[in-house]
Amino acid sequence: MRRMLVRDLMTSDVETVRPESKLAELLGLLQESNIRHVPVVDDDGDLVGLVTQRDLLRRSLAARGDLPLTVREEVITHRTVDEFMTAGVITIDPDAPLGDAAELILDNKVGCLPVVEGPHLVGIITESDFVAHVLETVRATR
Repeated sequence: MRRMLVRDLMTSDVETVRPESKLAELLGLLQESNIRHVPVVDDDGDLVGLVTQRDLLRRSLAARGDLPLTVREEVITHRTVDEFMTAGVITIDPDAPLGDAAELILDNKVGCLPVVEGPHLVGIITESDFVAHVLETVRATR
């Protein structure tokens, strides 16, 4: 049996945003696509950061219920993704062993790893991908 690689489990059709995208666009993408992690790429498709639902909750004004709704709406309309993204995220190569990805996710307590070849984003692997894989394996052995 061949050892599984990151490319065997990663999602290669990844939803992304640009650093200059408005926060409203990002929020819409998260909701419409039912995803929790969005890589931020430049015009060449190179990874420059990552925004997660957790980042948004931690840094959002929504938690500040004392702010008027108009102020919160103003923030969503005018602030950009680069103000909320995390730069310098941990990444992995598509040809890395799957176990390496699992260790990085667990050791660093992150929900996903952008998959890159050099600086170029080629996919993403998430905790959910691992859970789905385990479930598929369990079902196959029944």
